[in-house]
Amino acid sequence: QVYLVESGGDSVQAGGSLRLSCSVSDRKGTAHSLAWFRKVRGKQDEGVAALTISGGPATYADSVDGRFTISRDSVENTVFLQMDSLKPEDTGVYICAATDNWLRSLDKRWYQYWGQGTPVTVSS
Repeated sequence: QVYLVESGGDSVQAGGSLRLSCSVSDRKGTAHSLAWFRKVRGKQDEGVAALTISGGPATYADSVDGRFTISRDSVENTVFLQMDSLKPEDTGVYICAATDNWLRSLDKRWYQYWGQGTPVTVSS
């Protein structure tokens, strides 16, 4: 079983930055891809960014590419989402997810483990 706990959500002005954290508890080494999704009211859930624990390139949604950066601290087993140049449309609940495959996909159907989410509000 993989447990994920997010933190770092807050309210910020447009143009500002936030750094989200996801603490990963994974005793059996099950999680191979880790990702951030977001739930936006009135819209479909969106995969934002994903990486694999082996390193290498990450996957980003077009809507955040160049503004968001996903990274991982392997010692602390924590995944981060650095969000810069935030826009009001980035408002939502950000959720950390994990899967046993190596696809670093942004399709939520691939992910078996989910956190509870942390809210982000960006005001104009």
